[in-house]
Amino acid sequence: MNYLIYARKYRPKTFEEMIGQKPIVQTLQNAIKNNRVAQAYIFSGMRGVGKTTAARILAKALNCQSGPTATPCNKCEFCKEINEDRSVDVLEIDGASNRGIDEVRSLREGVKYRPLHSRYKVIIIDEVHMLTREAFNALLKTLEEPPPHTVFIFATTEFHKVPATIVSRCQHFEFKKISQKDIINHLAYITQKENIKVSSYGLDLIAEAADGSLRDAQSLLDKAVAFSGEIISDEDLKEVLGTISKEILFAFSGAVLGQKPEEIFPLVEKVIELGYDLRFFYKELIQHFRNLLLVKSIKKPQDLLPLNEEDINDLMKEAEHASQEELLRYLVVLQQGEQELKFSSHPRIYLEVFLVKLCHFKKITDLKDIMRDLEEIKKEMKAPAGKPFPRNILNDTPPIENRTQDKKGPESVTPEGEEKLSPGIGEEKGKREREIEMAMKDPSVQSFMNIFKARVLSIKPVERTEKKE
Repeated sequence: MNYLIYARKYRPKTFEEMIGQKPIVQTLQNAIKNNRVAQAYIFSGMRGVGKTTAARILAKALNCQSGPTATPCNKCEFCKEINEDRSVDVLEIDGASNRGIDEVRSLREGVKYRPLHSRYKVIIIDEVHMLTREAFNALLKTLEEPPPHTVFIFATTEFHKVPATIVSRCQHFEFKKISQKDIINHLAYITQKENIKVSSYGLDLIAEAADGSLRDAQSLLDKAVAFSGEIISDEDLKEVLGTISKEILFAFSGAVLGQKPEEIFPLVEKVIELGYDLRFFYKELIQHFRNLLLVKSIKKPQDLLPLNEEDINDLMKEAEHASQEELLRYLVVLQQGEQELKFSSHPRIYLEVFLVKLCHFKKITDLKDIMRDLEEIKKEMKAPAGKPFPRNILNDTPPIENRTQDKKGPESVTPEGEEKLSPGIGEEKGKREREIEMAMKDPSVQSFMNIFKARVLSIKPVERTEKKE
């Protein structure tokens, strides 16, 4: 088969062709130019960001016929052998399948000898974190005092699993995720070379799905071409990528923001019927609420969202149904529930119950509003000068209107509970007491007052002792 996938066909062959790793590229080039090549390197980072590619280019740069050079020619016999994986002096080993001490011992025996016909012997171990502890220990002495003209390059996606004794003997380079902009530019270059027609929105979708991995982006483009041919529509691309349709996401956000819990169950059923994984759907729902918060917070969301104008307008209309604080509250709670959904034995039930709870979020009163209402109630309940503070808050005694004061008090109360004041003042006081009584029926106020009552009653009186003369 002569067909090459895009990830191999457009694999960088020189340092200049590498994308998104400028600091690392510049360091390696300067090291070659100044003859400061280290004895061992560790290249760490997520998948598909260029670790193994950089290792191969470094091997070519050291062994190129016109080298060592920072710009290998890719035309001489040495460069061609490395590009075609047939160089006897450049060994690329899979750490996952050659992880034992026996394999490392044979490797140590091999590196004792000089390169057969190249300038440097380069040992590339991919996924080096998979080696056993004994295998790492066997490498220590070799890494500390390697034979002349031998360079070790370790690549790993889980740097934290590499022993510190190995790291201390190597130069460490951390490869970062490829930016979405760089991925889009590279995909546009490939589509132009291959005569593929895809919209800019489609490229945005691929770049977003790749999540910083250039190799994943190239593989997704390859998959889309196999599905649709050389003309890729946005709808075909969404189907290939398995993207949740925006209609479903807007239906869920509309039910939550509109406080319609009865719509949650049929919507979850629809998601299951369409074959979506509930955890993947939940991830997309979090992203959807993040987009709602973003369009609610900034003036030009199109600069940050890889969406077309129509989708952004739909998000703006949906965001009008909630305040910025409410959207932030929804987003925070959704993120907190992600781990629980992941490990739930009944993910469907958990998702349904969780979303129904979100539908009632707008009914929750902010604590600052409760405190403000309590302050107003406190002002209303202040007794006149010379009159004790009402005690019916802290105990179960009857309300103030059902009690009578001591006959020896300065004021007398009528049997109906009204003070002998002028008619206007009496009506105003009765109205105020009725308002207080209604406020006390609020569940939030009752809950707060129960806590307040418990704390007050738990306070022990201070015993005072008189000083004996």
